[in-house]
Amino acid sequence: MEKILFKNLNQYFNQEIVIAGFVDKVRDLQYVQFVVLRDSSDKVQITVEKNDQNQAMNAVISKLTKESTVRAKGILFDRPNVKLRGMEFIPSEFEITSLSLEELPIDILDYTNKTNKELRLDNRFLDLRTPQNYMIFKAQTIAEMAMREYWINHNFIEIHSPKILGTASESGAEVFKMDYFGKTVYLAQSPQFYKQMAMSAGFNNVFEIGPVFRAENSHTAFHATEFTSVDAEISWINSHHDVMDMEEAVCKHVLKKLDETIGEDFTKMFNKKIDINDVKFPRIPFAEAKRIVQEKYHYTGEKPHDIDRREEELICMYAKKEYKCDFVFITEYPFAARPFYHMLDENGLTKSFDLLYCGVEITTGAQREHRIDILKAQAVEKGLSLESIDFYLNFFKYGVPPHGGYGFGLTRFLMKLFDAESIRDVTFLYRGPNRVNP
Repeated sequence: MEKILFKNLNQYFNQEIVIAGFVDKVRDLQYVQFVVLRDSSDKVQITVEKNDQNQAMNAVISKLTKESTVRAKGILFDRPNVKLRGMEFIPSEFEITSLSLEELPIDILDYTNKTNKELRLDNRFLDLRTPQNYMIFKAQTIAEMAMREYWINHNFIEIHSPKILGTASESGAEVFKMDYFGKTVYLAQSPQFYKQMAMSAGFNNVFEIGPVFRAENSHTAFHATEFTSVDAEISWINSHHDVMDMEEAVCKHVLKKLDETIGEDFTKMFNKKIDINDVKFPRIPFAEAKRIVQEKYHYTGEKPHDIDRREEELICMYAKKEYKCDFVFITEYPFAARPFYHMLDENGLTKSFDLLYCGVEITTGAQREHRIDILKAQAVEKGLSLESIDFYLNFFKYGVPPHGGYGFGLTRFLMKLFDAESIRDVTFLYRGPNRVNP
């Protein structure tokens, strides 16, 4: 029998049904007992009078602890005078399916409780029981679905690239090494090389949603050692602007789907709306972004060849004010800040971009260099051994179309969508330098 979700209970008035959920609250009064049950969709009140007929049920309920799970059979009544949703469930049968310990290690019902974050992460299975956390992962599910929907409708192929590599997928820094039958191998930092292999295979357009690993000993709110990356790569492009066009369309499709699916509940729960403003995402060259931040906000970044965290915040403030947009592309980064496979323009700048969202970088993308001689020269300039990337260079020996793509940080996007303090709050189980459990 399929479980009846509490959000759908108004379809079952005056019917005998079976409901099941977690115990949210218990009030054991002199003449009546109230039990509020919760599932992932909503809550409902169970009312049991204390009398001879209900004596067995009264005894069971008197032992109830919060967060226990129960199943009850009975009739649901329309009761406008009941504060909780104007309905009341009167049970004929009541069963405790599992009894929780009385004292919980964290106060899961206090969503604003920010004390002892590590303790909450230690007990993440309890921390996740709040409706706010459930909403985060519902949004994640819808966002991934919307991206897949867009790509499938535009003739993309989904790939699943290997995560155990014989060669580091980027420069070799910040990579996890592991023993593999006596050899040293690496955990993938991105599916970058394999997305490009798909271009050489003639797949035209591909995407992947999967785990990546970064050996960064970083304890910021924006970093993790394992996270979900969303990657896309497209062939036959004229420039990196074609890639930006595609990503902008994907982001707008995601926000539209989120608003259609959970927009009303999101607004009620978080007191904000999902911004689906259809303005074009501004595109600001790197040098101009640096100048804007210095002249308008009197701040000089710490990184001459890159954008630091404060600059990201300030340029997003500028984009919001001038363009009424939460997104902004920063383009044409110096080659010093980019990997060897980014294509250079006539000025020696990369045909690359970052996408910033509400003050945080969520994407790095570029047109890739597909001409093997130039690719080799750029790798040598970056200090790479051609032998170490021989398998990658092999992709470019037998014809490959002009192509480009990007990697999108799903947790950073969710973090800013929900105004969370950290990506830890929007990650199912966070992994960092000091956390590998639970």
